[in-house]
Amino acid sequence: MTASSAPGGSRRSGTDVAGFTASPQLARALQQIVVDLVELHLQGKQAHWNVVGHNFRDLHLQLDEVVDEAREAADTIAERMRALGACPDGRTDTVAATTSLPGFPEGEQSVSTVVDLVTVRLRATVDTLRTHRDQVDSEDPSTADLLHGIIGSLEKYAWMVSSENRSA
Repeated sequence: MTASSAPGGSRRSGTDVAGFTASPQLARALQQIVVDLVELHLQGKQAHWNVVGHNFRDLHLQLDEVVDEAREAADTIAERMRALGACPDGRTDTVAATTSLPGFPEGEQSVSTVVDLVTVRLRATVDTLRTHRDQVDSEDPSTADLLHGIIGSLEKYAWMVSSENRSA
């Protein structure tokens, strides 16, 4: 079989290959995931700028890793939405109005407080991903594979950040 042949030996016409597009339900699920990832990125930066106290530097640097992960994950899902014919909305007013993450307090926060605040937000973002994963998987297993990778990464960060407040 040649690369240009379809199974059974007949060529496809260009009009026979429409490509996969996201249903409105899939687009809504992915939009919520993008929004929460963008909010995690923004709250991570807020924490990064305002954390104070013992072990400040270590947490300050680790928060940049969390921020980078959230930003890259949001970009991955937003670009996947575009590949599926949906339009992500990452505008600040949309993010503020639709995120499921709890708000982040203003001002300086102690290392211990930031650890707890960021851990909750990491877990809440993972919960959003897990909430939508089965529905995404039923419609588009390829996109669900992306979600699985993001879940694993954010759960690892939740464990690592939360360990700062634990003792043996």
